Amino acid sequence: MIMEDAGGRAGALGAAAKTGARVLMYSHDTFGLGHLRRSRTIANVLASEAPGVSVIIVSGSPVIGSFEFRPGVDYVRVPGVVKMANGDYRTLNLNMGVDETAALRAQLIRQTTESFRPDLVIVDKEPTGFRGEIAGALELARRQGARIVLGVRDVMDDPALLVPEWERKGALHALETLYDDIWVYGLKEIYEPLAAFNLSQRLRQRTLYTGYLRRSLPNEPTLTRYPKITRGPFILVTSGGGADGDDMVDWVISAYEADPGLQIPALVVFGPFIARDRRRDFMERINRHPRLAALSFDSKLETLMNRATAVVAMGGYNTFCEVLSFDRPALIVPRTRPRREQYIRAMAAERLGLASAIVGEDGGRDPLRMAAALHRLLEQPRPSATTMCADSLLGGADAIRQDFAQWLGARNGQAPDQNRESLLRAASGGG
Repeated sequence: MIMEDAGGRAGALGAAAKTGARVLMYSHDTFGLGHLRRSRTIANVLASEAPGVSVIIVSGSPVIGSFEFRPGVDYVRVPGVVKMANGDYRTLNLNMGVDETAALRAQLIRQTTESFRPDLVIVDKEPTGFRGEIAGALELARRQGARIVLGVRDVMDDPALLVPEWERKGALHALETLYDDIWVYGLKEIYEPLAAFNLSQRLRQRTLYTGYLRRSLPNEPTLTRYPKITRGPFILVTSGGGADGDDMVDWVISAYEADPGLQIPALVVFGPFIARDRRRDFMERINRHPRLAALSFDSKLETLMNRATAVVAMGGYNTFCEVLSFDRPALIVPRTRPRREQYIRAMAAERLGLASAIVGEDGGRDPLRMAAALHRLLEQPRPSATTMCADSLLGGADAIRQDFAQWLGARNGQAPDQNRESLLRAASGGG
């Protein structure tokens, strides 16, 4: 009887494994939290789609263990590298040069691909990875029969900067020769991140604009102890990972110091990568102000976003998705160097009425100018007040889920669904 139960259970597991797939996700994570958080969101979507789906995220992020994943999702952490504000790189922890670290990362990624044998590979943003480290693994995965997808955010960079960068890296050649599909995690009506490239007709037809990735509240309550100001109305100030958020944080603190009329409290969340000296300096100023408080980091920032009256942020992709998902009035303070991605997104969001924006360049961070923007923010309509349809705007997870399910069905011998081809044609603008 026990043997029969075991056999039945094994048979059920075998059937489940047949309906599932192995997915390898690559997130190069050289700067901040954006790539990791986007990959985590997509991995959780895929793991919930069918029994037997296993997802491994390959990441160099030192904080990947701080985040929750659904059953079926795990990660392999490779040695970290950090992109500095001037565009150069350094190794995060090892006493090794960047080139040697990149070679080690490439070897570990290839070994993971060889052992895991993924059916689907999803590469975040960089077709060749950090210093070409993913190319060998992609060639191996292709020989093993895997489907290979490049996933890119709604905005990559100013075309004048992006095109020469991709030419230098051989990214376009890799995209044309190694990739089957492109997923754009945004809407074509807002921005076309790869419009500057002369993509082949094949890739143009295989480009799916998914919409933005809707975020939800964490399943488990946060263990972070929030300051008292969060019990009433407050402005959430977040710089994402925090490595390049000093100017924004300083500007907001200066506004509160300069304008006693700012009565609504503000909570600053620094992010895990802010320089220790800068955080100490900011904390001294915050502790002296009765309407300011701070947290170092919260891996479940969605909870704070949902509680906040309004949001001030740099406008990275993930924060923008959260602003839309929790329908919060937002003031975006984008960085403009070394990439103009946040600036392009901020201008598009302001044009569409989804957020407001303020840019401080060349020392133009007048505290009273920021204070005036914060006063206006409290009267600003929510993103849902625009005419854009929330279902299409935040349909990213559903579009990915549908594409994955139809590919999975075709892989397991089910009749192909013509809706996918129609969806691709509509999303790519093809006939």
